[in-house]
Amino acid sequence: MSADITAGPATGATSTAFPRYEQTFPALTHHEIARMRRFGELRTYKDGEILFETGKVGPGMFVVLSGTVAITQRDGLGHITPVIDQGPGQFLAEIGQLSGRVALVDGHAEGDVETLLIPPDQLRALLVAEAELGERIMRALILRRVSLIQGGVGGPVLIGPSSLGDTARLQNFLARNGQPHHVLDPASDKDAADLVARYSASRADLPLVVCPDGTVLRNPSETSLALAVGMITNQAHERLYDVAVVGGGPAGLATAVYAASEGLSVAVFDARAFGGQAGASARIENYLGFPTGISGQALAGRAYNQAQKFGAEMLIPVSIRSLDCSQRDGVFALATECGQSLRAKSIVVASGARYRRPEIENLDVFEGRGVWYWASPIEAKLCVGQDVVLVGGGNSAGQAAVFLSGHARKVYMIIRGGGLGASMSRYLIERIEAASNIELVFNAEVIAVEGGGDGSLERVRWKSRLAPEQHSFDVRNLFLFVGADPATHWLDGCGVTLDRAGFVVTGAQSEQNLGRPVPPLETSVPGVFAVGDVRSGSVKRVGGAIGEGAQVVAALHGYLADAAKPSL
Repeated sequence: MSADITAGPATGATSTAFPRYEQTFPALTHHEIARMRRFGELRTYKDGEILFETGKVGPGMFVVLSGTVAITQRDGLGHITPVIDQGPGQFLAEIGQLSGRVALVDGHAEGDVETLLIPPDQLRALLVAEAELGERIMRALILRRVSLIQGGVGGPVLIGPSSLGDTARLQNFLARNGQPHHVLDPASDKDAADLVARYSASRADLPLVVCPDGTVLRNPSETSLALAVGMITNQAHERLYDVAVVGGGPAGLATAVYAASEGLSVAVFDARAFGGQAGASARIENYLGFPTGISGQALAGRAYNQAQKFGAEMLIPVSIRSLDCSQRDGVFALATECGQSLRAKSIVVASGARYRRPEIENLDVFEGRGVWYWASPIEAKLCVGQDVVLVGGGNSAGQAAVFLSGHARKVYMIIRGGGLGASMSRYLIERIEAASNIELVFNAEVIAVEGGGDGSLERVRWKSRLAPEQHSFDVRNLFLFVGADPATHWLDGCGVTLDRAGFVVTGAQSEQNLGRPVPPLETSVPGVFAVGDVRSGSVKRVGGAIGEGAQVVAALHGYLADAAKPSL
């Protein structure tokens, strides 16, 4: 809903559909609108004219001065559903308008309409300049996106069995990136069944993805889907950024928030979704300020929105293939997997780690089809009433086991070592011990996975490390939490020093020879910094990663200031 949903006083039906109506659709006073006028321009529309359209880039936030705007939702199947009407004193936008993303709903004038149109860059300026008003607007923009997600309004339609691994893969991708969508099962929905028949879709083609403009994709990759629904654009290569942050986990998001809030132009890249591995955590309970805990998705989502508020460009999913440190004209160049080159005056390596893939026979065959490296509510739905196997003995494994135990019939937790005390926080151990449906299997390892004719996982084979016999569990879902390796392959050949394990070396260890003090987070290449889990010696905690993301901004300012000085 690039431009959004609101209407006069809340009726009973409206307040039911939007439980936090007053916060989601606040009415602006004449005085507040007067303060906003310097950020926008007047636009008028005749009866029936379109203000914004599903799937097309929205022009910004509209403040309705007179008349009524009708908001409707239109999916790629041709279904049009009224959402709500908005009148004088209300504004039309959702969080996507901070960065000029495509509209998720349609808005058209009912009668003559006069508006104040505030484009994305001026909307961000408004949020910063008018703190109290900006807080109300920002909260409304976020709540409107939440309403779209919870109501399945806007975005693509996934057509395929909910039990299908690729359906879960794309659902997880869209959910992790805060993108509204909904799923139709052809076994129970006639429109979905008709579309599958029309496209003669085989099981390998499922899910079909119907985009808002009617385009139909067959079991697409995440990048193909992102391009089709407007999550990413091709304009970033035209700009020169002060800072390019590679990695959208806690460290990268913190860097983006603090750097952008201090006036630097920032681009953030991530290959999959904001939040990194922390974003897949069911609950983080030892992060300062959240005594009842917070999900990794919620924490990352707040940081993601905050970074956009200050103008950071979020380019997700975009994979970085290589870094050119030759600094022609004093600029670094990043090459993407899709062949583009992006330029920045400085680089922050926040790429974290890649999920470690243990030596398990047939593992690659079932990744995304029963083998998972995270445990979100989407995967948990696949496990309801079933037995599952989870491998790992660290905190991430413990959090996932406790979470899955609330959905699965039984969780078999396979641990390579003889106990949990050395690798897991005590509070998680106590919860695991208290869960009647978690069974611990120590000194064991998974050796193979097997499936049936439909391509899904059916069996996990394992053995004790103390005896030669093999055993098996008949399960359809295997969760792997066996650690991660640093994601530094894209740094090959650019001169950045790595330690023996592949983590980025920073500070005095980075063998600088330029006769100047070395900032603690700078690498062996001046202008390239490293933060978070990818950095050698980091504490590998969410709190530590966020702290480093804040800390590196001072070093960035120093480097950029030195680089801007004329040589004598």
